Amino acid sequence: MRQQSRLTPDRAPGSARDAAVIPRPEQEPEPGPGPRPKWEPGPRPGPEPEREPSDDASLIARSRHDPEHFAALFTRHAPAVKRYAVRRLGVEAAEDVVAETFVAAFQQRATYDLTRADARPWLYGIATNLIGRHRRHEIGQYKALSRTGVDPVTEPFTDRIDQRVTADGARSRLAAALAGLPAGHRDALLLVTWGELTYEQAALSLDVAVGTVRSRVNRARKKLRRALGDIDPTAVTEEFRS
Repeated sequence: MRQQSRLTPDRAPGSARDAAVIPRPEQEPEPGPGPRPKWEPGPRPGPEPEREPSDDASLIARSRHDPEHFAALFTRHAPAVKRYAVRRLGVEAAEDVVAETFVAAFQQRATYDLTRADARPWLYGIATNLIGRHRRHEIGQYKALSRTGVDPVTEPFTDRIDQRVTADGARSRLAAALAGLPAGHRDALLLVTWGELTYEQAALSLDVAVGTVRSRVNRARKKLRRALGDIDPTAVTEEFRS
């Protein structure tokens, strides 16, 4: 007799009961994020910060529409203006002059001549006018120095000749000579020497002709030479003042 199959209709292949017996193939894990590539394009960089123009005129022009740009002019020139004022007035008074100089410049920026790329003559002119209000203080410092010979205000000027004359004696005589100069001659001389401006720039600062500046500087130098025994403390920089 033919052997009856063990498979009955209720155990047909593929039934749930067989599924429990037949092993299932291992399922492959779902792909994960995996290692990141060596380079991925990141977010695009934003626009570079706007650079301030190299010439002062463009900077002042921008400040007329956006006043914040004027701060760059202060950063650029305030240290030099302060050195000039300190040499003439001392530290305390110079700080006030520098602050007032840039306040006045900010208020007058709408009238600045934009054809002049360098604002130093303009700034030094404002500072020199403000120093004029402290004329008595300036003269008092020179006279005090002429008596004591010890004052850091004029040291940068006399350092140029300290190998040719006794330092204290030079300072005393120089201070006395500066105190005796007419105000216009002293302004012209010190803009050229301590301010390191050319004759043309000093003329713009003082709003006078270039020939007037040359004349005033020459007369002031002659007086200084007489006071210092024919030693000219401005001769070192004269070759640059054309």
